[in-house]
Formats: sequence, C-alpha cells, structure tokens
Amino acid sequence: MKSQFSLIAGIAILSVATAFTTARADWPEFRGPSAQGIYEAALPTEWSEDKNITWKKKIHGLGWSTPVILNGKAWFTTAAERGETLSLICIDTKNGDVLLDKVLVTVDNPAPLNNKMNTYATPSPVIEEGRLYVSFGSPGTFCINTETFETIWQRRDISASHWRGSGSSLVTWNDLVVLTHDGADQQYHMALSKETGKTVWRADRTTNYDDEKEGRPANSGDMRKGYSTPFFVKVGDQHQMICNSAKACWAYDPATGAEIWNVHYPTHSPSSRTVYSEALGMVFINTGLGKAEVWAIKLDSDMKGDIAETHVKWKLLKRTPKRSSPVIVDGLFFMANDGVISCVDAESGEVLWAERGGKDYSASLLAADGKIYCFDEEGGCTVVKAAREFEVISENHLDSGMMASPVASDGSLFVRTKKHLYRIEG
Repeated sequence: MKSQFSLIAGIAILSVATAFTTARADWPEFRGPSAQGIYEAALPTEWSEDKNITWKKKIHGLGWSTPVILNGKAWFTTAAERGETLSLICIDTKNGDVLLDKVLVTVDNPAPLNNKMNTYATPSPVIEEGRLYVSFGSPGTFCINTETFETIWQRRDISASHWRGSGSSLVTWNDLVVLTHDGADQQYHMALSKETGKTVWRADRTTNYDDEKEGRPANSGDMRKGYSTPFFVKVGDQHQMICNSAKACWAYDPATGAEIWNVHYPTHSPSSRTVYSEALGMVFINTGLGKAEVWAIKLDSDMKGDIAETHVKWKLLKRTPKRSSPVIVDGLFFMANDGVISCVDAESGEVLWAERGGKDYSASLLAADGKIYCFDEEGGCTVVKAAREFEVISENHLDSGMMASPVASDGSLFVRTKKHLYRIEG
C-alpha cells in the first residue's frame, strides 16, 4: 500500500510540475520567456500547408509584430497598408477563433514608411497576467485589460519621426514598461509606470552621429535610425539595459535611465536583439546595416564609459544578420542572412560552418530541443541541428513568407506569415 501511495503521489507531483512547466512556456514578449528565442521543450519539425496544421487564420492588413501568448490567448497587432488604422487582435490558441479585432488608433495623415521592409504594426507587444502593453511608435502606446479588453491607459503624446517606420518592441522591467524611439529627429528610451502610464524617466542617446563624414545631411534619418529592442542582464549587483542603435550600443540603469557604458561603430539601422551567454559572461550585439558586424562583449562590474578597447573580445563581419536576431545554444552562436545559416564558436568567434539554407532572413531564429528553426522571407523554414557540424533535419514551406519571428507555446509553433497565423503541431 505504501508503495502504491508513493507511486500515486509521485505521479501527482509530476503532473503538477508538468502543468507548471507548460504554464511557464507561454511567450510573453518578443523572443519569448528568456528574450533570447529559446524554448525549453520539443517542437514539430515537419509541416506544410496540408500537414501538421492545427488551424490557419487569415490576418487583415499588414504587420510584422510577433504574437505574445498567455492563458490560451495570442495577441498581436496589424495595420492598414497605408497606416490609416492600427488594430489589436486576440486569437484563441486552441481553435484559432478571433476573440478581439479592435482598431486602437485611427491616423488621419500617416507618416510615410519609406521602406518596403517595414509596416505600421511592427513592434511586438509584451504581456503579463491581466495586462497587455502595445505600441505603434508615435501613434500611441496602450495598456489593455486582457480579460475585459478595455483600455486601462494610453499615451498619444510620445513622439519621434520614425522615418522608415517604428520597429523596436516594448519591454518591461519591474514596475516599468520601456519604449524605444530611435527616429530621425529624436533617439531615446522612455520608462512608463505600468500602473498609470505616466513617465518615470527619459534617457536621450548622447551618440555622436558624425553624419557629415558620411556625406549626408546632419539630420539624415538613416544614419540615426534604429529598430532594436532592449535586453536586460544582471552584472554583479547591477542590472543593465543594453540596446544597440545607430552608431553606438549603450547600456543603461533600467531604474533611472542613467548611462553605464557604450561602444561606437560606423553602421546604422540595427534590428537584431542582443543575446547573452551566462556561461561566458558575454553579450553579442549587431551593429546594423552597411558592413554590419557582430561584436562579442565581455561583461564585468567595472564597465564605465567607452569600453571598446577593453571589453570587445571579437568582431565578425561575414554573413552577419541584417534584420534577424541570432540565438546561442551550448556555447554556439547561430545566425542567418542572405540564404546562409552560420554557426560560430561563441567564445572565440571562429566560424565553424556557414551553409546555404533558405532565402533572405528577417525573422529571428528559434532554438528548441537541440534544433535551430530558421524561417525565411519566402515561406521556407530550414531546421538544423544545434551542433558544431552542419546537419539539416528538415525543410518546410508555407504559402507566404515570414517577417515576424516564430513563437512557441504548449508544444506548438505559432507562425505568423505575411497573410496568416498558423498553429503547427507534430
């Protein structure tokens, strides 16, 4: 009897643990629970339009925002092609039913994007129990009640000339929600109170842009533009918010917005989000467009001011991403660009392999169960082994391409293409 009771108790404990793990597997922000594109369970590796598709839902308008998932609901934004209406959509993850499709903003005279690669609904939301935070850049930032769908607060007064559109996603830290506005005229972070939406601090970038050296006007939008999303890491006793942008990457104190350290480079318009190796104590940034490089930066508690000469351990130029965010697994750094997937030793910067796989990449890479998922702009996904030797596990295809990054929850892939949202299960 004791043995039977122990077995039943063990099963009960395992069931609770499994349920807890599943609950934590939700996707709360751009690039998931760790903000690094890592999912701690197995995912399907084979699919097509007529295989392993649980449901497929057509999405009106255009938007590259990544869905966020909590309590069986997937939330994301979309916009009219010319930006006249900006909408929030909520979908039941079980069956694909639309629970909410609501216009949050009507824009009389949308600013031109000047960029076929962007949309008016590119920044991804961030979600927590009871609240969703969503932004369209200058047109507005909103806090939504996830149960009633009502607006708790909104800010329509935070502006920047986004030039080629907004791309930086929202992030949260403690009781703050942080916006990133890297526009042509202003470049800054702003922290708002989660509770009220009121401004807690604003940090303007103090980057020296040196536009004239590029032979461009001093107010050139491209040379000041950025699309990246901040990443948080604890260094010693200090929390740091790291965000690469045009001409420089800065680390800030997320409680106050005070600058901590920086590195400068000649490139602009980065989109990739910073990734971090705890084992190596290193962060990896992408410097943007125009001979973009990946820089590996060793973190320590003494970092102050310009640390380029003291803390940058290696730089890599070849095949670095233009838009896609990389991923790190077991000391290996994976990236994708221009139809090439690469694996790099994260400690040394040595390229271990670089192989053809897919087309151009904008969607960020996803790692799960020893595999790397690489979704390209034409609908293909090459799944490779997360290993020091190149091995293709599968090649898959959907009808329209991927600009938004993939999402994983409940053992399923949630894939937003240019026209649809899919749930893919093995």
